[in-house]
Amino acid sequence: MTLGIDDHRTATQVRATLAAQHDAMVADLERFVNIESPSLQHECLARSAQFLADLMTRVLGSPPVLVASDRGPHVHWKGGGDTKVLIVGHHDTVFPLGTVARRPFTREGNIGRGPGIFDMKAGIIQAIYGVAAVKEWCQVEMLITADEEVGSHASRALLEERARATGAVLVLEPSADGGALKIARKGTGTFNVTITGRASHAGLEPEKGINALVELAAQVPRIVAIARPELGTTVTPTVAKAGTADNVVPASATIAVDVRCVIPEEKDRLETEMSRLTATLAGARVEVSGGMNRPPMHESMTKELFAIAKRVALEYDILNLTGVAVGGGSDGNLTAAVGVRTLDGLGAVGAGAHAETEHVQLDAMPERAALVAGLVQSIVNG
Repeated sequence: MTLGIDDHRTATQVRATLAAQHDAMVADLERFVNIESPSLQHECLARSAQFLADLMTRVLGSPPVLVASDRGPHVHWKGGGDTKVLIVGHHDTVFPLGTVARRPFTREGNIGRGPGIFDMKAGIIQAIYGVAAVKEWCQVEMLITADEEVGSHASRALLEERARATGAVLVLEPSADGGALKIARKGTGTFNVTITGRASHAGLEPEKGINALVELAAQVPRIVAIARPELGTTVTPTVAKAGTADNVVPASATIAVDVRCVIPEEKDRLETEMSRLTATLAGARVEVSGGMNRPPMHESMTKELFAIAKRVALEYDILNLTGVAVGGGSDGNLTAAVGVRTLDGLGAVGAGAHAETEHVQLDAMPERAALVAGLVQSIVNG
């Protein structure tokens, strides 16, 4: 491999090196995809983490540390010097155990398919090879976590710590349409509204009950009114449950509420407004739990690194690199929220995340690896 080089490699040299490694990347990707890694499946995640440890040792020349957590092992590789770049990814996937047996890695011409290939196993493979292609590898860290798809609760503190320590974060979430980078993300969260009433016979003495379903109906428009669509803030009731039988006044009801915001200050307002919900029916009780899990990744935190990416794209002959704002959250939200410059969407080119149609463009892998390599060079060298 390329570790140990002591010269500054030109864009042409880096691209040529990575182009020559295309078949190796695809072979490693096939092995990675065929190792199942559903969130919270510890044995599967341990196998996935060990695969990454072996791959990093082979390609990058030194082993990572496997960081144990109650959600599965995180993989933390660190170069040999004072690190200035943190590359972030996750090896857990949303697909249940047994998916690989039914739908393993396949290749049809330029298209690779398989569970987790787009989100985000191809991006991880690309980044490992990209970092190995430049001498600045020694000032890079890679943190591949085990619980991003289930909220990053076990990895958040480590992500924030290493982001602050390095000062620049590159996130390997899959690209947007056409390979676009992600330069802003909405903050995301879920609130759960629990309504408590009192049961009674719906035919004999309904007046003795407190109808939690009626209270639910009163709460929904109040919840929806908290949104500020003109600011990009959405508040969406998504799942509601009430009642036990058709002849019983419902004693309880619940509403799940999806919330998203663009402006960081909206996070506090959303949490305050949701906490102020009170019952309209005498004797009913309304309780609110949950909150904003991921604060917004505001464009102000990505501006500097995106400008560097545009310059790298020109140098590396990467055409039409663009940036877009998206609604979903990632670990980039967390690193941006602690004041660290962040750039997201540096993973694979493809489509169908979390779906059976998930796929990547295999011939784009060397170019995306080169983009990561170029960003590392530019950030480290200032």
